[in-house]
Amino acid sequence: MVEFHATTICAVKRGPDDVCIGGDGQVTMGETAIMKNGAKKVKKIYKNSVLTGFAGSVADAFALTEKFEEKLEEHSGNLKRAAVDLAQIWRSDKGMRSLDALMIVADKEDLLVISGNGEVIVPDQDFVAIGSGGNYAYAAANGLFNHTDMTAEEIVKESLKIASSICVYTNDNISVEKL
Repeated sequence: MVEFHATTICAVKRGPDDVCIGGDGQVTMGETAIMKNGAKKVKKIYKNSVLTGFAGSVADAFALTEKFEEKLEEHSGNLKRAAVDLAQIWRSDKGMRSLDALMIVADKEDLLVISGNGEVIVPDQDFVAIGSGGNYAYAAANGLFNHTDMTAEEIVKESLKIASSICVYTNDNISVEKL
């Protein structure tokens, strides 16, 4: 079986008016082949009021994003309720249980990570990173968030740039979305 490696997604929230999510563009097949350099793995949804980014299988992430949008509609844009609903379905639904991805979702109030294990994680601080280069981007975001006055977008871009210089499954073709 051919294994596709994840990507790197980083999100930072510096107050309600400075929220940003970004991701690299690399899709890697197996250990040696880059299939695509410019994939976009972050987007605005629900009336441009919610940011989402995914790491993992692209097809699975599209299915999850679509399902998450449905949950946002059901819950009138309440991010936490929609995230908990999605996590419960993801964990319990036979068809969805096999979906292989992680999601970061954010709005002006909340920043969350949603997993297929039924977890909805609120980070300790207002930044988070997932994916193959997630630990590198997280470490960079931690230093930049806590020791600079950089904007959320500047932190996201620089953290992903640092991760791309270390992680072979992350490139520097970075796309960002802001609220």
